[in-house]
Amino acid sequence: MAPPSKARTALAALREDLAGEVFAPGDAGYDEARTVLNAMIDRHPAVIAECANATDVVRAVRFARELDLKVAVRGGGHGGAGAALGHGVLVVDLRRMHAVTVDPAAEAVRVEGGATVSHLDRAGQPYGLATTGGRTSAVGVAGYVLGGGTGWLDRAFGLAVDNLIGVELVTADAEQVHANADENPELFWALHGGGGNFGIATALTLELHELPEFSAALLLCPSESGPDVVRAFREIIRTAPDEAGGAVLYLTGPQAESELRCGALLTYAGGESGLRKLAEPLLALPHEAEVVGPLPYADVQCMLDPPSGLRRDCSAECLSDLPDEMVGRFGARADSMPVSDGSGHMLFPLGGAVATGPRAYPVAYRDASWTVHPCACWTDPAEDERAKGWVRDACADARPWSTGAVCLDFVGDEGPERVRAGLGAGKLLRLEKVKRRYDPDNVFRFNHNVEPV
Repeated sequence: MAPPSKARTALAALREDLAGEVFAPGDAGYDEARTVLNAMIDRHPAVIAECANATDVVRAVRFARELDLKVAVRGGGHGGAGAALGHGVLVVDLRRMHAVTVDPAAEAVRVEGGATVSHLDRAGQPYGLATTGGRTSAVGVAGYVLGGGTGWLDRAFGLAVDNLIGVELVTADAEQVHANADENPELFWALHGGGGNFGIATALTLELHELPEFSAALLLCPSESGPDVVRAFREIIRTAPDEAGGAVLYLTGPQAESELRCGALLTYAGGESGLRKLAEPLLALPHEAEVVGPLPYADVQCMLDPPSGLRRDCSAECLSDLPDEMVGRFGARADSMPVSDGSGHMLFPLGGAVATGPRAYPVAYRDASWTVHPCACWTDPAEDERAKGWVRDACADARPWSTGAVCLDFVGDEGPERVRAGLGAGKLLRLEKVKRRYDPDNVFRFNHNVEPV
């Protein structure tokens, strides 16, 4: 640890040099700057550097190295485990860096490291262009993409990381590097699923796809109809084109007396007539409400945005199959779901372009056909263990059909074996060698960590 006088001098210099803003304990705005989506996360960084550009990021990393501080990186701050923060660390906060620049002729987009999926979707929409984004609009693009990235369009356009063209990165040595298929190709490979282990992504370039039409069917049903809804959705997806996606989920309202409901969201990268034909088996079931028709893709992305200020815990299991026994377990577990606006027990399909995507990358779940994704939200700290236990039990229900792979974008700190299962055991040594080259001191460790060898 640096002497106090050296730390004070370095902090004063950082405040002076940054185009953005710097917060330390005791500063006005510090507590707001360290607040993330998950209200369970209450960590006190030594310094928070709200960077305005890549030069600021370089200066912040140099500051951290000078004082021997570890570095946490905040993009969207959406991660449930609070990886964007750490006690006594430097937080490089990228949220001021959220510019999105579309090149419609090249069907590509440059996205700065602090942009959210909403920034990305809204930028592409006027051009009728899109790429795979998260299932909520508040997710940070960089962390989501570099972790793999599954979303409503993945069956049509592949995982988000399959659309990665290039990355602008600041390394642990405070060097700016570019990674693409021709420049630093081994680093580029590692960034296809290896997350934030190798540096701070100040910008990504992504491939866009034509999406002139998008439509969706949203149904809300009584919970007792849930198994029928899940089975109908399963059969639709079994024969549907890759343009179809969506999810089924159990959800509640914010009040203790709120009734459990089962919802189905069928998305279609096409027009209303094609959607209605696909949705016929769902629409034939008894339901309380429906919305069916053309909808802007960016608006559909907002449908499941989580409320802020709640305690949260989420996880996921990737499934090889969805037999009736699993359908029953899925519905039965929903009965004990923590009651809160934001809680949900979700099943969504994979397959399509996910399954046919590149196998060389460290993304282990391409063979899964479904993912179960329990997410608990609650307000009372006394409920922490019960709520987290519900998430664990929901995953345990699915384990007989688990592929063993893990979608790391949906899990928090669940230990090294889960990280290995997400990256693929056969890819880990290669990732460790890339880590040794670009971050031998493991400066960037607040993530699904790959240790240098």
